[in-house]
Amino acid sequence: MDYKNSEAPLTTVTYDKTKIEEPTHNIYESISIMAKRAIQINEDLKKELIDKLEEFATHNDSLEEIFENKEQIEVSRFYEKLPKSTAIAIEEWLEGKIYSRKPETTDDNE
Repeated sequence: MDYKNSEAPLTTVTYDKTKIEEPTHNIYESISIMAKRAIQINEDLKKELIDKLEEFATHNDSLEEIFENKEQIEVSRFYEKLPKSTAIAIEEWLEGKIYSRKPETTDDNE
């Protein structure tokens, strides 16, 4: 998913509780689903950032040869300016882009 074009807010926003709990009719279940999605988003962004920073990595053992790489700093700053994973998850939840399902329970007494 393209998190770079997300419309999620960069600052703290107050959300309407009824809109958040509407799909599940349970605020705690809704928050749990959004939290799991935020963890997924955070892992994706972290992996992407590490992959991009690996391009700039130098594998020298000498501390004297460490230098500042401007492209590496720009990449890091770009990722710092992205919305937080929780904000992206909440936005996806409110737009109906996240779905959840419960495993069906079976009756073992038969």
